[in-house]
Amino acid sequence: MLYELLINYVDNFGFLNVFKYITVRTGLAFFTSLLIVLLIGGPFIRFFSNKKIFNPIRKDGPSDHIIKKIGTPTMGGIIILIGLTIAVLFWADLKNIYILFCLYIALSLGVLGAFDDFKKIRNSNSSGISSKFKIFIQIILALIGVVILTYFVEYEEFTNLYFPFFKNLIINLGWFFIPFSIFVIVGSSNAVNLTDGLDGLATVPVILVAGCFAFISYVSGNVVFSEYLQIIYIEGTGEISIFCGAIIGACLGFLWFNAPPAKIFMGDTGSLSLGGSLGAVGIITKHEIVLAITGGLFVLEALSVMVQVISFKLTGKRIFRMAPIHHHFEKKGWPESTVVIRFWIISIILAMIGLATLKLR
Repeated sequence: MLYELLINYVDNFGFLNVFKYITVRTGLAFFTSLLIVLLIGGPFIRFFSNKKIFNPIRKDGPSDHIIKKIGTPTMGGIIILIGLTIAVLFWADLKNIYILFCLYIALSLGVLGAFDDFKKIRNSNSSGISSKFKIFIQIILALIGVVILTYFVEYEEFTNLYFPFFKNLIINLGWFFIPFSIFVIVGSSNAVNLTDGLDGLATVPVILVAGCFAFISYVSGNVVFSEYLQIIYIEGTGEISIFCGAIIGACLGFLWFNAPPAKIFMGDTGSLSLGGSLGAVGIITKHEIVLAITGGLFVLEALSVMVQVISFKLTGKRIFRMAPIHHHFEKKGWPESTVVIRFWIISIILAMIGLATLKLR
């Protein structure tokens, strides 16, 4: 919006050419979303506190959570989405189908998450809407977005699946690309949602993955860099760097309030939206497997829940003291801050491995 306005005056004011650079607009998106979240965070927290929009605590969770976290406002994902959306509307090319797709995924899943949070608050428990209904709606929302995206995207390699570490290992998924993309978006959305159980635990890994894909989307949309790194060139994907920059800024601003002890939780409003957004970016850049590597912590959290459920149903025994796995370590006696920081370290390592795949081909 603002970008398009400024570009119209380039012929009259040459210095406005600087706004044509994706790197400049990515930086502006970062600072815009960061500033907005920092400015509105405090008033939102006070408003949520006054309205008693509190986070319902799991009764079967770690006992100290009931003491420490009760009375903490939730639905902080609204703050993140406001900063993210305004930054993207200001600095991204709104004619770019990839930007529109990412915004759609972020906002639609954010609305679903907000509805889930609302039900939890109204019922004063941590159940919310049923998991089956939630996944069903996620699938429908992802299906709509992916079908529209495939209709407007014109390059033939869009349905290919590329494998890291291998230069020529490529599989054309054909029509299976649609269910595969839905799986990536829904899986990413729920994986981040499961990770968001401790103060700041999900926020920093989201920042790290978004940072990796800000770089990946930029080089994928640049002919010279993509040829040098021997990755597929996709015209227009450079704009996704701006979307990723906005995610980083919004999450960094939110971390100011979400750092231990958290003054607000993002809730499903934020976690479903952010997770789905990362999945969307992975699909657009054709780095879905790299997404699983850089976001390996989210994969681990989701797998721990799946393994726990399958084990209990088949054998009646639990593998972990509690799932997701971050609660397992809390049950073992690790302080919350220790769990969070060690999981951050794991995320940093996985992010570096994911970036290394760009060159090791």
